Amino acid sequence: MTALGTPPVAAPRTTALGARLARAPWGLYLAIAFAALLLVAVVAPQALTTHLPTAIDYQAALQPPSLAHPFGTDESGRDLYTRVVWGARDSLTIGLGAAAVGVGLALILGTLAALGVKPVAVVIDRFVEILFAFPALLLALLLIAIAGPSAATQVLAVGIGTAPGYARMIRGQILGARDSGYVEAATALGHSRWRIVRAHILPNALRPLVAVFALSIGQSIVWASSLSFLGLGVAPPASEWGALLDAGRQYLTTAWWLVVIPGLVIVAVALAATTIGRHIQARLEKGER
Repeated sequence: MTALGTPPVAAPRTTALGARLARAPWGLYLAIAFAALLLVAVVAPQALTTHLPTAIDYQAALQPPSLAHPFGTDESGRDLYTRVVWGARDSLTIGLGAAAVGVGLALILGTLAALGVKPVAVVIDRFVEILFAFPALLLALLLIAIAGPSAATQVLAVGIGTAPGYARMIRGQILGARDSGYVEAATALGHSRWRIVRAHILPNALRPLVAVFALSIGQSIVWASSLSFLGLGVAPPASEWGALLDAGRQYLTTAWWLVVIPGLVIVAVALAATTIGRHIQARLEKGER
């Protein structure tokens, strides 16, 4: 209760700007900023570092992180930060290529399984089930064992290994759109089957592919790095992140930074791609409602 003649003190209120800042998706902003930094590393790595990834200095071998070498040095005295920056081009190229192969193959298989004539749909379903019988990593190892380790083989192996899951999802999306009310209305109006597929089914069923592609980039980079860690990827002295893990594992007890730092970079890229992909997916779902 206030004294007579004294105006009541207003309760503090959050300003409009403060409320907007509180609701801001800071995780998304960080993911976009990190993705922009990766883009710079891919296009112009020399803008982020003054060293060369192959510059050898045996006197500086296996030095821990410091001001001179933020990520430390490897067994040959090469600056690990420089190698991580220059390795972004190889790692992201492999990840993007594998994601494109996986989603592209899934789009073909899923569409044929949902809209193809019954014999074709049955064959595609059985083929996808056979691919499902193999774990993705085992299938990738099998393909690399046949074709030999290389960046192109990594792209194909990871893409084919991840395609069955996406194909099953695309098939379900197309079947859901095919049985929707707006397709039934278009059929009742006498529209041709091709027009219905082109104008109604595919645009609505394949809209989530943008989010799926963004999500698959992080997954593809992790799988490709796993293959490189097993010695089945890009050959040394490439600075692809999985190759850095493979080269540094024998020094794990004496130079932990050779494994921990590239591993953290891979995790950060996967988290950034997943965050951006889930945001795109949420916006698409909100638009549908």
